[in-house]
Amino acid sequence: MLHPLPRPDKAGKVAALPAAVSRRNINRRLRAPGGHAVVMNDVANSCAFDVMGALRRNARGLSGWRLLVVAWLLCLGVPAQAETAADVLRGRLEGHLSGNAPLTLAPRSAPRAIAQFYAMRDWQPVWDAPRYQALLAALAGLEADGLNPEDYALSQLRRLPATTEAARVADRELLATRSCLLALLHLYHGKVDPQQLDPHWNFDGPRVDPGEGLLLVQAAVEQNRLDEVFQRARPQLPFYYQLREALARLRKVAAAGGWPALPSGPTLEPGMRDARVPLLRERLQLAGLLPATAVPEPELFGEFLREAVLRFQREASLLPDGRVGPATRTELNVPVAARIDQLRVNLERLRWFHNKLSGRAVVVDLAGFRIFYLVEGEAKWSARVQIGRDYRATPVFQSQLDRITLSPSWHVPPTIFKEDALPAIRRNRNYLVKHRLHVYNAAGQRISPSAVNWWRPGNISLRQEPGPEGALGELVLRFDNPYAVYLHDTPHKDLFDASRRTTSSGCIRVENIHELAVLLLDDAQQWSREALQAAIDERRTRDVPLPEKVPILLAYWTVQVDPDGYVAFRPDVYTRDPAVLQALDAQAQ
Repeated sequence: MLHPLPRPDKAGKVAALPAAVSRRNINRRLRAPGGHAVVMNDVANSCAFDVMGALRRNARGLSGWRLLVVAWLLCLGVPAQAETAADVLRGRLEGHLSGNAPLTLAPRSAPRAIAQFYAMRDWQPVWDAPRYQALLAALAGLEADGLNPEDYALSQLRRLPATTEAARVADRELLATRSCLLALLHLYHGKVDPQQLDPHWNFDGPRVDPGEGLLLVQAAVEQNRLDEVFQRARPQLPFYYQLREALARLRKVAAAGGWPALPSGPTLEPGMRDARVPLLRERLQLAGLLPATAVPEPELFGEFLREAVLRFQREASLLPDGRVGPATRTELNVPVAARIDQLRVNLERLRWFHNKLSGRAVVVDLAGFRIFYLVEGEAKWSARVQIGRDYRATPVFQSQLDRITLSPSWHVPPTIFKEDALPAIRRNRNYLVKHRLHVYNAAGQRISPSAVNWWRPGNISLRQEPGPEGALGELVLRFDNPYAVYLHDTPHKDLFDASRRTTSSGCIRVENIHELAVLLLDDAQQWSREALQAAIDERRTRDVPLPEKVPILLAYWTVQVDPDGYVAFRPDVYTRDPAVLQALDAQAQ
């Protein structure tokens, strides 16, 4: 509000300028950040005076544009408007809206996404006290998902004071919004980029329109429903929430000091007494394999303890003999902190492709040596599998099952021909007869093995004729991929009883694969189990198309939750966990 103007006296003099608009104060404030707006307000809101006289007395030394600014304000007598937080946000963000770059879910789109977020609000701040506290709570809750809240600046956000200063309000707004969007992206899409870790990775990203997603987040923030949108971003899978619960339980164990380590010594066997038995019992109780009840003879390795050891061994892909030797003791002594990290790694893996587990799907859990037929994420059938050896690891990728080959012949893949078959043939020509292999030239004509120089065989191939004893058994489930990988029957059914089933050359041998074939054909009348076997018994190689393509996911989890809630930790057979953990623990960009 303007105050009354002092008039010049009879000699034409006026009172001195108020301190707020003195030359020294104006110069000092003009040099300060945001000083121009401050000076304008001070001058315009000071008591008015004779402009020319005041300038003669006080503005000497104000040069150029500074003198003009002061004179202009004094002449107008209008107070300058202070810069608002919306002005600051617009100034910082509007440039990110230029150009034609599309909005994506990649972190590089964050500046554009934040700019669009505020442009849709006419650049007005959004994080009032209730919304801000809701955001802090949501970010803190990410620890339960195996993520680090500090990747989303939680401590920094907690330290930022509430303020009305425009620049600081804008600072807090930008940090809060970036943290919110980044956290939701990581929950929905994963923090780690699997393509950076695995050259075979070909899973599609989440099917969500970034613009629609941004509108959803904006509405949730404005309506203070942030907890709902965070919950929706998580994988809506029972397995995911089971792992979260397991993570919470193990963190409690860690906070209480962890589980006991079993000292070395002679192998513990059922029926024996040993001072280490109480520690073994406590360890299995913390794992959820034994009730926490008192026993009359604590040092006795009794039957209930043996059953718990057997299950622990089976779930850990150890030889299930009920004895605690070096291998079992090593597995029991893995620190709880390492198991916590293992859970975090597998929670991250679920975030990579949780959107794929809808409708019908076949999932091969490589590290768990299991295959599942899923309908809307629920397992309707499962079986054991044999996967590639360590040096011929079965790749992780996705495709679509589209056909079944009955009574398949086997064309020996180039790698197996070069590394396995050819050296064996050179040692013993009876290898071809033993494995019922025929030789074909480049034109596809069958030729005699004696016509081949096996030290320089040239462009030849080997094929095994159909039959139940053939390498592929009675049928193959096929899906397009560049690795010549497929699901197939096998004559080596005894290997399904092995604990560690890395026995193939990269393809996946499936136990009871005929049952899966019937499920995929989905025609109880034409393709019952009996009808399928009758077609196989014709011993005629032919392809049967599936009525519809079914997604197949070759995945890798080193944790499994059993129906009773027991969390089993699998061996990292292809040593893939460390790279994921390192990327997960790296600072978010």
